[in-house]
Amino acid sequence: MSNSRYETYETYGPAYADPVYGGFGTPPADLHSAETLGYGTPGAPAPGDTYRPAYETPPPPGLPGLPRQGAGGPEGPPAAYADEPEPAPAGRAASRAEARAAARAGSHRRSARRRKARYIERPDSSVRRLLPQALVVAFLAGGTTAFVAKDKAVELTVDGKARTLHTFADDVTELLAEEGVELGAHDVVAPGPGTELGSGDEIAVHYARPVRLTLDGHRRQVWTTARTVEGALRQLGVRQEGAYVSTARSRRIGREGLALDVRTERTVTVMADGRARTVRTNAATVREAVEEAGITLRGQDTTSVPQGSFPRDGQTVTVLRITGGKEVREELIPFQVRRTDDPGLFRGTEVVERAGEPGLRRITYALRTVNGVKQKPRRVGTEVVREPRAQLVRVGTRPRPASVQGADHLDWQGLAACESGGRPDAVDPSGTYGGLYQFDTRTWQALGGRGRPQDAPAAEQTYRAKKLYVRRGASPWPHCGGRLRG
Repeated sequence: MSNSRYETYETYGPAYADPVYGGFGTPPADLHSAETLGYGTPGAPAPGDTYRPAYETPPPPGLPGLPRQGAGGPEGPPAAYADEPEPAPAGRAASRAEARAAARAGSHRRSARRRKARYIERPDSSVRRLLPQALVVAFLAGGTTAFVAKDKAVELTVDGKARTLHTFADDVTELLAEEGVELGAHDVVAPGPGTELGSGDEIAVHYARPVRLTLDGHRRQVWTTARTVEGALRQLGVRQEGAYVSTARSRRIGREGLALDVRTERTVTVMADGRARTVRTNAATVREAVEEAGITLRGQDTTSVPQGSFPRDGQTVTVLRITGGKEVREELIPFQVRRTDDPGLFRGTEVVERAGEPGLRRITYALRTVNGVKQKPRRVGTEVVREPRAQLVRVGTRPRPASVQGADHLDWQGLAACESGGRPDAVDPSGTYGGLYQFDTRTWQALGGRGRPQDAPAAEQTYRAKKLYVRRGASPWPHCGGRLRG
């Protein structure tokens, strides 16, 4: 039997005739280097061989066999069919038995003579009858040899499950196709696809599994053909000694994969209180590494790097001992000045209608001392205690008169020097009189002035003083009035 879909066979040439038995012996050597099934001596099968060609099977009892060339002589039938004496029966029964035996013997003799005459006249008839049978046997022998040569016993292991099977596949790719084994982009087969197969080969298929790996804070997705967590870490080259693994190393990884968090062991140096401490740790945060170093953070204490960050191998972390408090300071908020035009005032005259008032602000500062060193205060809060009040000022737009008749020839500069020292904004100690000429507010306003005299321009003060002189003379200035006339 052969795999007719993939194999074709050539005929082996003419059969080799056996001159002794008239049959067929072993064909010439090196029939395509295929091992053939030996049949041994005709009529005597080899030990353990259960197959015998039809022409080597002895006829059943009572049936005539095929004669062999040279087995019988010209004188009579073959020895296998020679007459043999029979015991003589007694009486009538004996007579009938003898008659039947004589008839049977005569029939055998006639048949033997006919066969002998036929063999003598046509000596090659047995060869012609055996030739098709020999060709069939030769073809079957060659097909069986090819069948045995093409059949391979291999061991196929798929994801750890091994089985032995027979196959006619020529290479690994054909074998996997026959067995319905599909490979993904990350799956591995050894030996590789396309490798020729031989009997006794071992083929292993390793399915890949996705692993969502977070290694030392870095997340990525990888593929592994290992079936356990420990095998995956070893395959990925992750150093496992002293490492933290989020699941048991012996856990099996299914085809669906798993999420895995691994933190390898690292060296971290912690500086605190004037000492350096070096630890081997697989901590997830700087704070955990500091605690493993035997250092306690209290109050406002912190570290030179964020406490929630991942500690790196060889990193140095400094502990900052912080003390401090708060300080509240008050500061004034300046007021605004709002000016409006007033046609009742001479041009150049400004009158403060409402004085401004500054506001008040409270500012809170944080005071810190880091490892004994004072730091710059840091503003942490602001509160407005009092809003500022704007100052209102009226600005004159009326044209100024040129003079006051009857008072222009007097020494107003001398009077001002005597009354106020020549200062327009001067105010006496009691606060009642102000300006160059020390007007009281009531007199100033009676002369047409606005606001306070000391807030008016010097020219306007002189103009109002001249008007007062026209009305009352030098009496408003009892001590300095004489200066007006030099």
